Amino acid sequence: MAGKLSALFGAQDMTQGSPMANLVKFSVPLLIGNMAQQLYSTVDSIVVGNYVGDEALAAIGASGPIINLLLVLFMGISVGASIMVSQYFGAKEKEKLSATMGTTITATFVTSLIIMVVGPLITRPVMSRLETPDDIYEASCIYMIIIFLGFMGSGFYNIISGVLRGLGDSFMPLIFLLVACGLNIVLDVLFVAGFNMGVDGAAWATIISQAISGVLCMIRLLRMKDILVITPKMLIPQKNLLFQLIRLGVPSGVTQAIFSFAMIIIQSLTNSFGTAVIAANTVVMRVDGFAMMPNFTFGTAMTTYAGQNIGAKRLDRVEQGTKKGLKLGLSVSVVLVALILIFGRYLMGLFTKTAEVIDLGQQMLFTLAVGYIAMAVTQILSGVMRGAGDTMTPMWISLITTVVIRVPVAYGLEFLTRPAGEAMGAGAPTPLYLSLLISWVVGALLTSFAYIRGSWKKKIIVSVPAGTPEATTEIQLEPDTEADPAAE
Repeated sequence: MAGKLSALFGAQDMTQGSPMANLVKFSVPLLIGNMAQQLYSTVDSIVVGNYVGDEALAAIGASGPIINLLLVLFMGISVGASIMVSQYFGAKEKEKLSATMGTTITATFVTSLIIMVVGPLITRPVMSRLETPDDIYEASCIYMIIIFLGFMGSGFYNIISGVLRGLGDSFMPLIFLLVACGLNIVLDVLFVAGFNMGVDGAAWATIISQAISGVLCMIRLLRMKDILVITPKMLIPQKNLLFQLIRLGVPSGVTQAIFSFAMIIIQSLTNSFGTAVIAANTVVMRVDGFAMMPNFTFGTAMTTYAGQNIGAKRLDRVEQGTKKGLKLGLSVSVVLVALILIFGRYLMGLFTKTAEVIDLGQQMLFTLAVGYIAMAVTQILSGVMRGAGDTMTPMWISLITTVVIRVPVAYGLEFLTRPAGEAMGAGAPTPLYLSLLISWVVGALLTSFAYIRGSWKKKIIVSVPAGTPEATTEIQLEPDTEADPAAE
């Protein structure tokens, strides 16, 4: 019985057993958890949309890109830590694993403080710069400021849960998230519907719930003493590990920053179409979050799977797992696309009863539907490359698809479809989503080419002793970056 509980609740060693079984066992709780996390913003939107109105719904949506932009600091730390943790775990290097976690915890604390100070200060200037409509400006600013003030809970949950997944534990973060999600739903209804607090209530419900999940994840990590031990001394950042964390995390953070900055530019274009389009966009992004979640889930699973097996010098299992991961991801994406096409209008109706908003949202969802299949390929193959330590290639691909393709295409199509002599936003909002679809398809093609090219195999961070029989000849190692953080 103890063995079964350990297998269920403990860290998962993905270097043994069937690759498909490993991925499914790891992905199912992770997928449920990711969808539960998406409920944070979705429940906010549903409750606010039904109890306050479309303007309040649009206010939450207008603040999204700015919040995501500052989240990139956490994303960078999380990705870097997950890669290091998974490879050190696979290589059974307990001391480096513990030291990595101590450095990560301190980096998370410092980053959280920065966001809690900077976020509220930039909120109003940025929202004014984006030409946020007057009827939602104040509500958007208040929502953002409250979210920023509670960023530490969100930061610790996102980073520590990512580390736990790097150790192969996707189950306990799910349990903690389900508890927090249930609390968020109760507080949303209580604050918004019961106390008539509007978007302020939705923001407070979110940050309280995220703080609970962050505390629970930290407690779980500190109790995993059979795998790593974190002492006060470990919390003092080690220079070599901090450089390694930055080297691996910065490209992913930059990727997210590029994406978020592009979304801010797109949000400015979206705002020009008026409140109805902003509200429809908000709802579509909530539905999109659920539709995209399996892709992100399988991408995360592939990062952990690849990292652990590379740490164990099993490149053959990485290649097997990639094939299984693609089969799994594409199958789920096809099913999701079918569901969106069939039930898209009903999904929109959960958020608002305004016919114009529902019609716009349905049109947007239909435009994006096929793109989810392309994103399955992008996320899974990018996950493998990140697991190996190659975070630069996904960054460059994101740069190309977002900055070079998505933003210019969106504004270009808007200009071409706009009635002659009219101001921006006078035409149909179709360019907003057609440009996104095009960028997704191009991203899948570029990622496939990069994976097949194979340069990601040269980015492994763990050392392999000379003459090790398990070290596949295809793996070409760089100098040990633990010894020389500036090696790359």
